[in-house]
Amino acid sequence: MSPASPPRGSFAPLAQPVFAVLWAATVLGNTGSFMRDVASSWLMTDLSASPAAVAMVQAAGTLPIFLLAIPAGVLTDILDRRKFLIAVQLLLASVSITLMILAQTGMLSVGALIGLTFLGGVGAALMGPTWQAIVPELVERKDIKSAIALNSLGINIARSIGPAAGGLLLAAFGAGVTYGVDVASYLVVIAALIWWPRASKTDDALAEGFFGAFRAGLRYTRASRPLHVVLLRAAVFFAFASAVWALLPLVARQMLGGDASFYGILLGAVGAGAIGGAFVMPVLRVRLSPDGLLLSAALTAAAVMATLSLAPPKWIAIVALLFLGAAWITALTTLNGTAQAVLPNWVRGRGLAVYLTVFNGAMTAGSIGWGAVGEAAGLSGTLLIGAAGLAVAGVVMHRLKLPAGDADMVPSNHWPEPLVAEPVGHDRGPVLILIEYNVEKHSRTAFLHAIDKLSHERRRDGAYGWGVTEDSADPQKMVEWFMVESWAEHLRQHRRVSNADADLQGELLTYHKGPDKPVVRHFLAINRPGKA
Repeated sequence: MSPASPPRGSFAPLAQPVFAVLWAATVLGNTGSFMRDVASSWLMTDLSASPAAVAMVQAAGTLPIFLLAIPAGVLTDILDRRKFLIAVQLLLASVSITLMILAQTGMLSVGALIGLTFLGGVGAALMGPTWQAIVPELVERKDIKSAIALNSLGINIARSIGPAAGGLLLAAFGAGVTYGVDVASYLVVIAALIWWPRASKTDDALAEGFFGAFRAGLRYTRASRPLHVVLLRAAVFFAFASAVWALLPLVARQMLGGDASFYGILLGAVGAGAIGGAFVMPVLRVRLSPDGLLLSAALTAAAVMATLSLAPPKWIAIVALLFLGAAWITALTTLNGTAQAVLPNWVRGRGLAVYLTVFNGAMTAGSIGWGAVGEAAGLSGTLLIGAAGLAVAGVVMHRLKLPAGDADMVPSNHWPEPLVAEPVGHDRGPVLILIEYNVEKHSRTAFLHAIDKLSHERRRDGAYGWGVTEDSADPQKMVEWFMVESWAEHLRQHRRVSNADADLQGELLTYHKGPDKPVVRHFLAINRPGKA
């Protein structure tokens, strides 16, 4: 096997029929989506030569993902995922049908194109977290990482085929036919989802409602320092890298003198480069750390933008975009993989939705910003500014190391059920939890340091208030306290504690002295007489 070949077992998930069918349908659906996007971007250059207007197509497609990714992540966790995906596919098909009719009748305007692109972005926003969340349902646990890698590979197969095919169809038959082929691809995906023999969702007494799940996802994101690093690195990289995506239609048409089919070839080169990058990633991971991979991606993308700014011959531009595709897939898989590694299963959909929000927010803001810069500085100047900014940002951000992501996030289930004198209603709250420790004086500093680390876990998993106090009469007696909004939310806390958190709690217990374990008490809020 050559160094660039994928490792053994990389394609094992395809031996499982459900995953194979949905994977193939998704590749076809994404191919249709890329064909639609090529047609829309090129039509905008016919409707308006303004860089700001052309960049608005990119912004209209990514803005909904920025706005809706987190609510979509919540819906992923509380709705039937198959029915939800079918509904989204119907929405996307409706968008493409409308585009097809308007294009065929010559009634497509700048406003209509941007508005329908926005609706397509709404569908993409709702679909993204759900496709990622269903992977554990489709394959065995040991194949999950390979399945995620195959999903990335499938997207880039579609990226390599869709733009080129879309450009050829657009040049030969017009936008109406191109949009029509996209509609047919959605029908295939819907058929595959209907065929999927998914088990019915079982009732769970502790199932979260929309707003509770929404708050829990935001609370976890706010308290997770490793995730903060991933989000910052992603925001900086994609804000600068978005320059090339926002302006590429005009680069192809005005700087390189190409037509619609050439623009499709350029995007196809990006996809082909991404496929090549995916195959060499195992070798790169052996030689480079995640931070090294991200720095290499930034410098490579910056070099591509600088090359395009010189208006090179067409063949050089195609070769350059092969390298852009490799850099893009390297950055995407590195950041996405790190985000996955630092998120436990119970909040993974919502955490990834936050990541998608940051990613698409950076792409949206970048597209609008680079479009404005293009109006003032021209295409070549804007690409050079973006290249310089991306290179400098890559070097500066390299000092902020990505989290290792090696913590065991599997639920430990080591907390005993709380003692109750009588059944407690799930909506009862708030709940005050007290944990009493006996800590000798010489261990006090080390104990406080350990319990400070534990405070982040408490807040991530459900606490909205946390503190530690000492007994004025006996300073060795220390009490950790935290508040949770309801009894049900505290029971969910029991489920959420990971093995890594259990290890942290085990470290804390080494400072507790006495024959018994720390005393744990639960206090429920009560209404005063006469109060509702």
